[in-house]
Amino acid sequence: VLASRTIDIPEGVTVEIAARIVKVTGPRGSLTRDFKHINMDLRKVGDKSVRVDLWFATRKQLACVRTVCSHIDNMIVGVTQGFIYKMRFVYSHFPINVTLNGNDVEIRNFLGEKRVRKVPLLEGVKYTRSEQKDEIFLSGNDIALVSLTAAQIQQSTNVRNKDLRKFLDGIYVSEKGAIPAE
Repeated sequence: VLASRTIDIPEGVTVEIAARIVKVTGPRGSLTRDFKHINMDLRKVGDKSVRVDLWFATRKQLACVRTVCSHIDNMIVGVTQGFIYKMRFVYSHFPINVTLNGNDVEIRNFLGEKRVRKVPLLEGVKYTRSEQKDEIFLSGNDIALVSLTAAQIQQSTNVRNKDLRKFLDGIYVSEKGAIPAE
């Protein structure tokens, strides 16, 4: 009848909940997320945990309980550690040239094409070149924005009208996760 999960709040992180709008603040900044589209009880239990309750739910609604918990967990990891996505360039002949111009990532010489592909960096996503050749890092606090930027960069280098088994060129996510603690 009652589906309930609790999320522990680590030291140095504050969580505010007002009408299913969750605001998580930590050393790296703060993230806000709106869960109004899901009918459930979100409340703080003391200062150390958040409880998600759902009464008389169908299977599809039960799935949302864990989803919301994962979202809040990701927000907590985001404001404490942050997320990083590592992307590698793959090419067989024409070297892909990637630069940052203002707020746009520009991809040149993909399969030798003259066209310049531009992907805007979303808010709060940081672009860094790696020490390694042909690798870039995308980092930020909000996992949704970081992963979305990575996905847009990967999809901007889709190969059209060629044999995909042969043309494996592109920019792919090679590694992703929380930024490891120093």
